[in-house]
Amino acid sequence: MTAGINPAEVTAWLVRNVEGITPPLTFELITGGRSNLTFAVTDAAGRRLVLRRPPISHVLSTAHDVGREYRIISALRGTPVPVPEALGYCSDETVTGGPFYVMNFVDGHVFRTASETETVLDEGTRKAAGEELIDVLVAIHQVDVDAVGLGTLARRDGYIDRQLRRWHGQFQQSQQQAIQVGVYRPVPLVDEVHRLLSDRVPAQQGVAIVHGDYRIDNTVLSAQGRVRAVLDWELCTLGDPLADVGTLMAYWAEQSGAESAESATAQLAVTALPGFPTRADLADRYAARSGRDLEDLGFYLAFAYWKLACILEGVYVRYAAHAMGAGHGDAEGLGAGVPDRARRAMEALQA
Repeated sequence: MTAGINPAEVTAWLVRNVEGITPPLTFELITGGRSNLTFAVTDAAGRRLVLRRPPISHVLSTAHDVGREYRIISALRGTPVPVPEALGYCSDETVTGGPFYVMNFVDGHVFRTASETETVLDEGTRKAAGEELIDVLVAIHQVDVDAVGLGTLARRDGYIDRQLRRWHGQFQQSQQQAIQVGVYRPVPLVDEVHRLLSDRVPAQQGVAIVHGDYRIDNTVLSAQGRVRAVLDWELCTLGDPLADVGTLMAYWAEQSGAESAESATAQLAVTALPGFPTRADLADRYAARSGRDLEDLGFYLAFAYWKLACILEGVYVRYAAHAMGAGHGDAEGLGAGVPDRARRAMEALQA
């Protein structure tokens, strides 16, 4: 049995529930993600699917809800938001040890390294890709949540307050798990930033679908810089759209040397390549296309860094506890990333 996959049982389920499957099937873990496990599935006729399931163990309550993710991409199919076609959801954990869903494979590029990006996108196309990312984000935030059946996905008001409670609670649970597996170390700055953020929450500007982890490597791009699909909707909810703008900015490195959320572990962040728009360019385009006021963008940038610190704590514990099937050697670097992101959050609040 592949870690996280029971090939015989999953094959049988797919044959019963997804039209046109030709066994035998092969399953390959797609690396790069640090939350839900993602597998490329190929059948005997060469058809490609993607299967998503939670980590093998150390899953926190309310986290890694693949059923929710399946519901969201199903609802967004047919809107201006590009998403993969959802094909089926299995809630029966006896099939492979956890719930899972399958979707069509979307051909294109997921840019995680500068070297890969340089070979596909020239400077002009990088500019187009950055602008396209903003335009798709605006499209996400313009979706009528009631019209697509997502009006009951979550509460609509008090988004940041709810997120602060949720992620601080997740952080505290992760620290308790870290104690249990013997990898605990205190990170008091996370608690301090939480207090400061809680005291400074801006008024929410309307309600929208919030992706929750919107960044370039959570999209599939064409060689022309077009977004072919937005991926990884597990953190999606309803709330303040500016949280997504803050997240995109947190991950967006610039040639000038501004740190991105991933730059501590990447040799050269993708968006630091010549041609990509600056953070200011992205913010201006979003403001113009959405009509929203970005005066408090510094708060949302700080919130994004802080939330990432909380998420990384959980990822760190899962890797240290061997719950992700591979890559356990990354645990130390992930653990160091928690106080680093909290520091960046504090700096954004003080800017």
